[in-house]
Amino acid sequence: MSASRGPLRGLSAAAVAAVLLAGSTGCGDKDAADPAASVSASAAAQVSASASASDAAAAASSAPASAPVSASPSGSSGPPAPATTRAATPPPAATRLTVAVDTRGGRLVLVRGGVAQEFTVTLRNGNSAEYRHLLVAFQMESLVGEPGDQPGSGPGFLLERLDQASGTWRPADFRIANDVKPLSLYTGGGPLAREAVRVERYRLRATAGGPTGSSPVVVSFVDTDADREVAAHVVLAHTTR
Repeated sequence: MSASRGPLRGLSAAAVAAVLLAGSTGCGDKDAADPAASVSASAAAQVSASASASDAAAAASSAPASAPVSASPSGSSGPPAPATTRAATPPPAATRLTVAVDTRGGRLVLVRGGVAQEFTVTLRNGNSAEYRHLLVAFQMESLVGEPGDQPGSGPGFLLERLDQASGTWRPADFRIANDVKPLSLYTGGGPLAREAVRVERYRLRATAGGPTGSSPVVVSFVDTDADREVAAHVVLAHTTR
């Protein structure tokens, strides 16, 4: 028998003795204080308190430990969602001025003293630059004669441009020379905004006193503010009979 249970057994025996003593003296004076009864009551209270403490310790040792609660500011245990980024819109590709010269059959075929032949020049600007004075310029070298061709007494050609505002044909500059005109000597021209389109109508006529023969017509596009060509020139085949 272990020594730790001895005091409890002795205490229980004292409690029993106290109960028996209280029963044997029950017929005495009720108002008289009974020291033995007080001792017995105190001992019984100590036994009861000891038993309650033992039961509480056993219950605490058998209860499962509660898991600590982790605090999460977002209320979710998972990783934060990555930030959504928008793809940057790439800038539009740079475009430049394009030109086209359209005429019947792709060439000019004239008859001396005959009717004029019409053609159009189309300017399609890109998004890279705008022009305040963009000039369409024309030049032709002297005609190269063949056997049977007749020399003329003058230039023998008349170039006209349609004025769309008034609907009338007006004379246009048509240079006949075998040299190159410096770009700084060109003047005039009309405006052309970014991505704008301009269509110009022309007509060329061979006069009755002019020469016959063949020579190409060179069409150039000059920014007269910057003294430079802004597109490659176009060459039109031409014959006058």
